[in-house]
Amino acid sequence: MPAAYPTIHASAVLAGARAVLIRGPAGAGKSRLSWALIEAAKMGSLRFARLVGDDRVQLEAAHGRLLVRPAPALAGRIEIRGLGIRRLAFEPVAVVGLVVDLADGDTSRLPSPAETRAELFGTAVRRLPVMAGVDPLPLVIAALRSSEADG
Repeated sequence: MPAAYPTIHASAVLAGARAVLIRGPAGAGKSRLSWALIEAAKMGSLRFARLVGDDRVQLEAAHGRLLVRPAPALAGRIEIRGLGIRRLAFEPVAVVGLVVDLADGDTSRLPSPAETRAELFGTAVRRLPVMAGVDPLPLVIAALRSSEADG
């Protein structure tokens, strides 16, 4: 196992069996969406959700899958705007099933197949672009539920 994996500025939440990797510029709402997904599971909108990492995560391509881990210095911590840094239970590693790009300025009403795929470290992953000003939570829940229905 390598001493360190490449780190990116993103957050990740294990939602069901796969992780949601949340990317976007500073202030786009990555932490807010992470917290909202965790709360949605508590309310029954999702079967399960647990933090993987907030603000910075490590990625690794392995056997055709994209793995995400928390950055060691931030493991188990999430920023809640107005409250500060809070500690939460976290998953040490998860397989990414969906990439959410917040504040995407190029989002189409009906995205093309190319817009709904991301390639990270040579691994293709389903992608959900979310336009700035749009609440991402309902879109992410719909994307997660539709992937469950797809099998």
